[in-house]
Amino acid sequence: MTFLREVLTYQSTSKWYTISVVIPHIREVLLMTRTTSTLAPSVSGRERLSAVLRKGGELVTVDDATEALNVDRVVAAKTLARWNRQGWLKRIRRGLYAQVPLTASPTDQVLEDAWTLVPELFEPAYVGGATAAQHWDLTEQLFRTVFVYTARPVRHTDQTIQGTSFSVRHIGKELFFGTRPLWRGRVKIQISDVHRTVVDILADPGVGGGIRHVADCMAAYLRRDDADVDQLIAYAVRFKNGAVFKRLGFLAEAGGAPPALAEACLKRLTKGNAKLDPALPSPRLVRRWRLWVPANWKTNAKPQ
Repeated sequence: MTFLREVLTYQSTSKWYTISVVIPHIREVLLMTRTTSTLAPSVSGRERLSAVLRKGGELVTVDDATEALNVDRVVAAKTLARWNRQGWLKRIRRGLYAQVPLTASPTDQVLEDAWTLVPELFEPAYVGGATAAQHWDLTEQLFRTVFVYTARPVRHTDQTIQGTSFSVRHIGKELFFGTRPLWRGRVKIQISDVHRTVVDILADPGVGGGIRHVADCMAAYLRRDDADVDQLIAYAVRFKNGAVFKRLGFLAEAGGAPPALAEACLKRLTKGNAKLDPALPSPRLVRRWRLWVPANWKTNAKPQ
């Protein structure tokens, strides 16, 4: 440690005294104070922390601590909060913590894979939209936002958690179909399969990066060996959204897809007109598909 030598002079009665005082450098005192507050837990504390991490994995909850430590929820919550203050865990939200790597600085994001948050934050939920499209190689475009569908009530569509942006959509439980499990480390999540992914981005082009990108994803889907027009139609029927068939049929015809796909969509057109992309000005009506489209959108739609 670096020390400073301070010379103090004072007078006592008729004599003068000089005192040399050695004091530690204030910066190093502050460093010692901060370090001692984040010292490793005791041996018993380390064992308790390890037990909780073994139980919860990358993310731990109050329930994990309650079971691993055999204590009540109040004690478990206080224990996790203390480890958070000491820097061994990082609070994600109330009652949810992530392990902090030894090499992490106080400002680092401690989760390497934000997808692992989905079950804890939004379950029942699945990863979908443009995020799933990227997973299934329907696009090479990278999206920083993770698109999530959940049956939970959604107060805020756009959320930032641990530095990751989530775009969250509420759907009814009856629409939870066409998903498959996917393991990310020790965490099992649900993700829309490739057919359901296409239906989701047709139902809401905004979650697919806009209709231009949706059209590219659909073209990539139709080139896949596992593309299944019958499955796509079946999912769209079950989804019960008439705009899906209008957009699907229009894009199929405009993109030169097999005629059977457009014909299947024509048979299932609902009344009323929809917009190709609700986010874009769409002054031109393609009556064959009952679809408003942007003025500059090229179409190979057949005459009515």
